This record gives sequence, C-alpha cells and structure tokens, in this order.
Amino acid sequence: MFFKKKTESVVAVCDGMINELSSYPDEAIAMKALGDGYMIEPENGTIVSPVNGEIVMVFPTGHAIGIKTKDHEILIHIGVDTVKLNGQGFSNQVKVGDIVEAGQVICTFDYDQVRKHPEVKAVSTAVIFTGSNKKIDVLNPKTRVQAGQNNIIKIS
Repeated sequence: MFFKKKTESVVAVCDGMINELSSYPDEAIAMKALGDGYMIEPENGTIVSPVNGEIVMVFPTGHAIGIKTKDHEILIHIGVDTVKLNGQGFSNQVKVGDIVEAGQVICTFDYDQVRKHPEVKAVSTAVIFTGSNKKIDVLNPKTRVQAGQNNIIKIS
C-alpha cells in the first residue's frame, strides 16, 4: 500500500489580493533571498496565523513574526520599511512560545496610519517559508482571498 504524506494546511494571513512572492515590492524578499512564499496586498490591518504552530520570533517593532511547525518555518513580514515606524501603529497579539492555530489573529495594525506614513513604501505582507528549499506556487494569483482561507498555495 502507498500512503500519501499528509501536509499541513496553510491559510491566507489577511484579506486582500494574493500574488507570487516575486511581486513583493522589496527586492530581497521578491528575489526569495530568505525563501519562497506568497504575498498579499492587505485590505485591512488584521493578520492571522497561516498555520498551526509555535511563535518563535516577534520582532520588537511588531512588523514581523516567526512561526514554526513540524514541517515549516515561516516568517510573516508586514510592509516595506515598516521597521522605521518603531512599532507605531502595530499591536502584536502573541508572544514567543505561544501556540497558535491557523486563522488565529496574531497581529493588528492601524492600516490607514501605516499605509499613509511617508516612510512606508507599501503594506504588502509576505509569508516566507524560511530554512528550506520548498517551492511555493500561488494557485490563483491576482485574486482576492480572505484571512483564514485555505487552498491558496501548492507546496513542493
């Protein structure tokens, strides 16, 4: 008998337009220097966990969160140059060591304040599979997804 390996479900981290990571408006992330993934152009300031896992990193400025599962190490990076805000407008709902479920709110940010800040180039949110050579394909690029929506990517 052959058994198909069960893979973990990965969901959309926010409401918005999903696309390939190569479309991310930051060159290093778009070139996949940290790993492959997907991006969403958010419509609001609510970010949810893409997987069931453990929070392993929360950047002090609130714009980046790391999650680890048995199969994945994932970095969620909110915006381009949002680090320059020093946490202004961001509110993390988790801390290192917390166990989260896919679809659980992990961060909120003041969407209008962050988006309109002169130092912020974009609020595009990247979901990067770090520490592996996984290839991520967005199933329906340039379509609208909802936070917690499943069947958005294929991992190979």
